[in-house]
Amino acid sequence: MLVSANEMMKKAYEGHYAVGQFNINNLEWTKAILQTAQENNSPVILGVSEGAGKYMCGFNTIVGMVKGMIETLGITVPVALHLDHGSYEAAKAVIRDGFSSVMFDGSHYGIDENIEKTKEIIALANEKGLSVEAEVGAIGGEEDGVIGRGEVADADECKLIADLGVTMLAAGIGNIHGKYPANWAGLDFEALKRISEKTNGMPLVLHGGTGIPADMITKAISMGVAKINVNTECQLAFAAAVRKYVEAGKDLEGKGFDPRKLLAPGVEAIKATVKEKMELFGSVGKA
Repeated sequence: MLVSANEMMKKAYEGHYAVGQFNINNLEWTKAILQTAQENNSPVILGVSEGAGKYMCGFNTIVGMVKGMIETLGITVPVALHLDHGSYEAAKAVIRDGFSSVMFDGSHYGIDENIEKTKEIIALANEKGLSVEAEVGAIGGEEDGVIGRGEVADADECKLIADLGVTMLAAGIGNIHGKYPANWAGLDFEALKRISEKTNGMPLVLHGGTGIPADMITKAISMGVAKINVNTECQLAFAAAVRKYVEAGKDLEGKGFDPRKLLAPGVEAIKATVKEKMELFGSVGKA
């Protein structure tokens, strides 16, 4: 059964650990992440970007796949199915199609329009019991070409959005999507402190979890970060493992070309990456 992220965020914030959001791209990804969550007795959030949603034949297809897997694999840990960086239209679509959590990213609007649209999404989500993530201050990276350090959100604007009744808030604190450049300046903990104080008890979300050093992750969790997004790291691990299999010529041995065999090393690599992150975030055994 899919659940909203409301309870898992509250528990994580109070328990000083973070729940990982791992983005899914296909059946292998979804299965690997669900199995790892179950094996480690950890709550988990499955993230779906709009692009991945289109790739997987629409949000309704994803809901069917995830619900079917939860039932067939006997998954008992809390699982939230969450739209990642959703536009206004996509946010409404996933609420309609049966997701259990939604991120509306209004960070590219002016603060007033961000507030108005976020309010509308919260009202729609509340009718169906979904959790809501909002964003203030765009996260840097490949999405908008920012290098060096991502944007840092304004603490007063964070408070305005937090006070609307969102479940969790993504605020830029110098983090970046994708691979971090060599000149990255690190997370801005002063900004995190200001945001955390202003939003008073609001679980915060750290986007761009791939490549942030473990000590920074741990410090961020101690300062109110309760959800951390991981995507690129799983993709890199998957690609490296499949590449190794092909380069070793294993796809040419017997039925090694069978996609179930060809992709199996990649699946194991995803599982290892997710387990490592769950241990780092402190969510193991917290289901």
